[in-house]
Amino acid sequence: MGTLILVATPIGNLGDMSPRAIEALQNCALICCEDTRRTGGLLSHLGIRGVRMAIANEHTEAARIDEVLDLLDSGHTVAVVTDAGMPGISDPGERLVRAAIEHHHTVSAVPGPSADVMALVISGLPGHRYVFEGFLPRSGAERAQRLREATAERRTVVLYEAPHRLARTLTELHSFCGGERRIVLARELTKLHEEVWRGSIAEAVAHVAEREPLGEYVLVLEGAELPPGATDDDIRAALNDQMAAGARKKTAVASVAQLLNVQKNRVYDIALAIPAQPRGNSAS
Repeated sequence: MGTLILVATPIGNLGDMSPRAIEALQNCALICCEDTRRTGGLLSHLGIRGVRMAIANEHTEAARIDEVLDLLDSGHTVAVVTDAGMPGISDPGERLVRAAIEHHHTVSAVPGPSADVMALVISGLPGHRYVFEGFLPRSGAERAQRLREATAERRTVVLYEAPHRLARTLTELHSFCGGERRIVLARELTKLHEEVWRGSIAEAVAHVAEREPLGEYVLVLEGAELPPGATDDDIRAALNDQMAAGARKKTAVASVAQLLNVQKNRVYDIALAIPAQPRGNSAS
């Protein structure tokens, strides 16, 4: 039986390519990649020639499965890489892994660079327990729900964000959990102009407003603290914040009960006395 091997590639600094990763790419029958030009440039830099490449990006990964399985059935090794980082982490690779497992092939990986882990360990925030959220949905109710879950999470939360959406995401985080929570913004990791900014959410909003964000960002958000004992006014204010951000009353009740660690029935009784929010205030 063949082996499908996921190979981590540098997220910026080509010196991070490990010897075992180079060996894996030299000795495989096929390299599935997001962009043959980008991967071809990496292979050229590493002195690797003669290995066939095939595009397996978010649009073509599923269509590539049969070809990969044919090679694995013949006992070959197929490598999977992405443009940068670890395949399968907010990048293609998951569907190929699932197909290989379902057909009883060996799946392995060469670990290496990963932006989320690097940002976490240099953030200064607790890393013994954390949640990786990746990219948030761009709009709609699903985005609002994910933001509610992220800001209510007691573990450290790691998110990815595009530069043109960074200011909006920080503003929404401020709306959901206030401005005091600590956050770290990391960009250009491992590169010449690596930048790590640390401060509160309120300070982050002001920081980004003063400059044009460039490059993809990793956001590391401090986990929510367990409230010492929420008052009725605390619950009412939290409900108003949630509903002003577009949450329906039922969703807001569940979120506030989790956020403030209080009984849902208590939150529901307080919510009954709050007038319904106008439809025009729903989240976009």
